[in-house]
Amino acid sequence: MGEPAGIGGEIVLKTWRAHRDAPPFFVIDDPQRLAALAARLGWNVPVIEIAAPGDTVAAFGRGLPVLRETLPAPVAPGRADGRNAPAVLASIRRAVELARGGDAAAVVTNPINKSVLYGAGFHHPGHTEFLAELAGGNPTPVMMLVGGGLRVVPVTIHISLREALATLTTDGIVEISRITAHALRQDFGLARPRLAVAGLNPHAGEGGALGREDIEIVAPAIAQLRADGIDVSGPMPPDTMFHAAARARYDAAICMYHDQALIPLKTLDFERGVNVTLGLPFVRTSPDHGTAFNIAGTGAANEASLVAALMLADSLARQRARSAEVADA
Repeated sequence: MGEPAGIGGEIVLKTWRAHRDAPPFFVIDDPQRLAALAARLGWNVPVIEIAAPGDTVAAFGRGLPVLRETLPAPVAPGRADGRNAPAVLASIRRAVELARGGDAAAVVTNPINKSVLYGAGFHHPGHTEFLAELAGGNPTPVMMLVGGGLRVVPVTIHISLREALATLTTDGIVEISRITAHALRQDFGLARPRLAVAGLNPHAGEGGALGREDIEIVAPAIAQLRADGIDVSGPMPPDTMFHAAARARYDAAICMYHDQALIPLKTLDFERGVNVTLGLPFVRTSPDHGTAFNIAGTGAANEASLVAALMLADSLARQRARSAEVADA
């Protein structure tokens, strides 16, 4: 569902309306609000309430399949209402339950508004950490962004740059890189994934002249990963590792902080970037954008990132199933 007052409902309706070649999907949402939204925008999108996920394929050719999660308060585009927050959280919990139970191949989440959810008991920095809690078993969730032929993984995420520098550790880089390498094999089908680790400082520290973090924190992590048998290069100067020729030499870039990873990806493919959560016992993707309250309800939202998230979720789920078959053989 995502935040009902945001653009999530619009991009879902647009996706069914304009991309019928997308893998069949169902939405956990309020059927009445989606039908009303389609009518207000003048879009011919029949909303079909389904009783169970298994009804999706039969319904998808006739309309948008929706598994009911009733919203208790009316939805006004661009104005989040805390009374609907419990239903938003319930839709996420339900999606995870269905994926873990085998009733859904993957979870694709629409953007949420965290400030509204805090009053309903949400206590996480974002979707990623909440999904890890719902997964159980204390997994380490890893955020990967995919788009424009690039995969990037930030080691530190939604914290200030000052805090990122203070919390960056060799062990953290190693753990994130190991999870990434495993996911590239299991979900992306890469037999021997190649990782490129970005340096922290300009020119990767210039041999210590521009800071010793790359020598004392990043380089030891790379040595450990190589000892583990992982194909890894670096520390690479961050300003020269994202041009086309450099990108051809690795399968994923391990970046030290949020913007170091997201700026190149969003520059390459702003509209179709996809957020993937690695390290979970189910596949999860999401559009790489926010709720866009400023255009909610206008029909102007671009659905390209959601379409890309659905397509990638389908691909990852199929590859994970193939990997499991090989492992069991």
